[in-house]
Amino acid sequence: MKAISVFGLGYVGSVTAACFASRGHRIIGVDPNVTKVQRLKDGSSPIIEAGVQDMISNARFDGYISATRDATEAIRESEISFVCVGTPSQKNGKLDLAHIRNVCVDIGSALKDKDSCHWIVIRSTVLPGTTEQTIIPTIEAASAKKAGKDFLVYFNPEFLREGSAVADFFNPPFTIIGTNDTRKSETLRDVYDFIPAPLYEMAIPAAEMVKYTCNAFHALKITFANEIGTVCNALGVEPQLVMDIFKSDDRLNVSKAYLRPGFAFGGSCLPKDLRALNYRVRELDLKLPMLDSILESNTEHIERAAETILSLGKRKIGVLGLSFKPGTDDLRESPMVHVVKKLIAEGCDVQIWDENVSLGQLIGSNREFIQSSIPHIGSLLQENRERVVAHGDVLVLGTNLVQRDTLVANLRDNQYLIDVANLQEPVLKRKLPLAVGSR
Repeated sequence: MKAISVFGLGYVGSVTAACFASRGHRIIGVDPNVTKVQRLKDGSSPIIEAGVQDMISNARFDGYISATRDATEAIRESEISFVCVGTPSQKNGKLDLAHIRNVCVDIGSALKDKDSCHWIVIRSTVLPGTTEQTIIPTIEAASAKKAGKDFLVYFNPEFLREGSAVADFFNPPFTIIGTNDTRKSETLRDVYDFIPAPLYEMAIPAAEMVKYTCNAFHALKITFANEIGTVCNALGVEPQLVMDIFKSDDRLNVSKAYLRPGFAFGGSCLPKDLRALNYRVRELDLKLPMLDSILESNTEHIERAAETILSLGKRKIGVLGLSFKPGTDDLRESPMVHVVKKLIAEGCDVQIWDENVSLGQLIGSNREFIQSSIPHIGSLLQENRERVVAHGDVLVLGTNLVQRDTLVANLRDNQYLIDVANLQEPVLKRKLPLAVGSR
């Protein structure tokens, strides 16, 4: 069992303290608020949450929990510190890190007089980069000690819902440990060895981002359901029935499907149906910002891809993949078609290869769409992929039917590769300088 100090006796801190104490760990709660500290000393919960009072009362009776306002005492008497202070919003939306900074100064000052290595675990919700750029430097400055050597810092986000926090603590969807050195995180893994859920170790910024990703998606789901419900009510349709049927599809609707970062959507259904729905919403004089913003967001992904290509300052572009979905010849609303249009408009010399797209075989609305979008498409399409690869000073990968690694391996000197599904950094094959003495 470990000696654990918990800084911040608000909602997250109180639940964390109570649950760890119930597992037999020796807990020291730390808070500047006299009332919270006294309540914990008396065996009372500082918050109202099912199950917390009983755990604190039992832990106090067994001598497993105490409280103090003195950070130095808490650090001296513990091996691990969990930081659970609030990170509220400022008026402009920016995160207020005042509480975090204050606690870091207190912890750092207390570490000055401690010889043994101390584990510091951040539970407070902070944006990616905060732990490495603010928290660790603040502790180092206050302690005159070095992170990774004299003390260790981890990011361990909480996923506690008010009303079910105890159940969430003991049975979370997963446990996240953000660390700069997985070789030294065994102590923290041991603290969570009773949790049945998967435990993931990752870089600290990724761990910080997981928390925001979860919360943003939760907010998105609620907003989506509310906006669909608003449309249903305006049309005289039963919203609960519609959403119950929607949720019954766990193959696409409520599933992992589509939740993969990549490129924009297209095709004959999604853009058209969103336009129709949004037009009807406007006719009903409703304001539904989320539904209205989806197409705008999609367009931004297309523009971002085109601007990334153009930023390289190259005129000859080879495009691999044109249809909206690999393995089809459907060009309607294909995001790659919009990218090509932008490149042509900017004066680029574009050649295109798509093994499933042949102008002579396109018929109906599919042919009409591409001829209206790119009237001279016939002169751009090539049947030979190698010819397109050889043409481009920049290769644009818009399909998963061509292996990215193969393209990278075969790039010629000073040729770029841009994968529209991953715009983070274009690949450039640099010409290697001749070795000294070579001819």
